[in-house]
Amino acid sequence: MMKKNLGSTLALYPMPLVVVGAMVDGQPTWTLAGHVGILGHDRVLVSLAKVHYINRGIRETGALSINLVDEPMLPEADYVGSVSGANIDKSGVFASTVGAGGAPVAGCAKVSMACNVADIYETQGFDNFILEIRATYADEAILNEAGKIDYSRFHPVLFEMPTYAYLRASEPIAKCLSLQHSESERP
Repeated sequence: MMKKNLGSTLALYPMPLVVVGAMVDGQPTWTLAGHVGILGHDRVLVSLAKVHYINRGIRETGALSINLVDEPMLPEADYVGSVSGANIDKSGVFASTVGAGGAPVAGCAKVSMACNVADIYETQGFDNFILEIRATYADEAILNEAGKIDYSRFHPVLFEMPTYAYLRASEPIAKCLSLQHSESERP
């Protein structure tokens, strides 16, 4: 197979699309984020351009929420990503409650994580918030019998950066570590 060198292109898309919530001057504000990641079982990362209005609130309060977007939530999520909180009051876009740690949690999000900032790693143009998850909230309708999130019931929207497209997640292929190979078939 011939492969073309694309340079130092970031190719880890699609990613889950999330709305980040934080308090700024005592009011909830929201922004859309497509750069999120897992740093281990106890830490996650949200990367936001330094110019985002919400960053000031995250730095001041040390708290934010990560609200996973599904299709019913997408129009409002897209809106909060298209306007700046410095110019538009976004506090009423989502009905919210205060989550563990003090950040606003979007009521319409079927899955939300309330987080505290453990560290901030700055890169050129970006604040990378390393977060400790304080609490995860999930709509009971998307939980399985064991009380875990069932992704056959909850369908988060994915984000693909090069084309700025929102995508649907596909159907399950197989259970992880369940595909059997004979010893001779293994690399």
